[in-house]
Amino acid sequence: MSQPSNSMPADDQAVARLQLAQKQLKAEMAKVVVGQDAVIEALLVTLLCKGHALMVGVPGLGKTLMARTLARSLNMEYKRIQFTPDLMPSDITGTDVIMEDSDTGRRRLEFLKGPLFANFLLADEINRAPPKTQAALLQAMQELEVTVGRQTYPLPPPFFVVATQNPVEQEGTYPLPEAQLDRFMLNIPVEYPTPAEEAEIVKSTTTNAQVSLEPILTADEVLKLQGLVRGVPVANDVVDYAVTLVGYSRPETFAQPHEEIHRFIRYGASPRASQYLILGAKARALLNGRFHVDFEDVKAMAVPVMRHRLVLNFHARADGINADEVIRRIVKHVKVK
Repeated sequence: MSQPSNSMPADDQAVARLQLAQKQLKAEMAKVVVGQDAVIEALLVTLLCKGHALMVGVPGLGKTLMARTLARSLNMEYKRIQFTPDLMPSDITGTDVIMEDSDTGRRRLEFLKGPLFANFLLADEINRAPPKTQAALLQAMQELEVTVGRQTYPLPPPFFVVATQNPVEQEGTYPLPEAQLDRFMLNIPVEYPTPAEEAEIVKSTTTNAQVSLEPILTADEVLKLQGLVRGVPVANDVVDYAVTLVGYSRPETFAQPHEEIHRFIRYGASPRASQYLILGAKARALLNGRFHVDFEDVKAMAVPVMRHRLVLNFHARADGINADEVIRRIVKHVKVK
């Protein structure tokens, strides 16, 4: 990736470097992926924040293609796991095997790493694996290490997981519990393309044309950009606003709950939502050319950060209210001070 001029201030150089990388990444991905700009930006935000993303959409919308194309645009080690009901934890983490020394004849245990040991991991149809296997992946996502037997093995940084899930088909699936959903920074819905985009998809995928992608960022550059995100300053009132938004999703903390919001919520979001709101706002600010966070950055991150962290009750189901609508009402109700 080319570098901005050294005559610029350090903060401006960093922002310019990230904006250039974003522009180049989107241009490379556009060679393969048609549309889905919001999904691609959400994936970039998650990567920059050292988080993990859950992409939710019906089959055929290009979830796997988007993740694979992003991985090809990054010079990072990439692995893909197709989750199935018979997948065991050792199939993804690796296992100890007995090896015999041909010279001495002595036997020893040697750890053979599983596909989890990569910089970019695509967990395809994560809800098809049994809870034990899901837990093995989600533990690695949280702790950034794998324990097999008595040994603990660190995962290579950066470690980025993109999981996909089909929200329609439920037969033979194991839905992720709320505690495990909380490990994902963003829940990213993948929508149908527009008719014009679909026509372009059809034309580009029904020929013999071959597409060549150039890597834009290396693993080391991604690590530097992740450090840059955490160095973005945030004013105390912006932090207080993010904490207030998340706190307002918890009905039990209010003596007089808001009828149009709290009557639909069984459990609110955890403090991890506040952390990811601020981190996501920092990454969004940088991607928009600013080295500071404002209230609009927090508002923009509220729905993708919180939609999988709210547990709604039967009132919501009866009235046809989903988590996105509840969060939008919270954002509208909580005023900027």
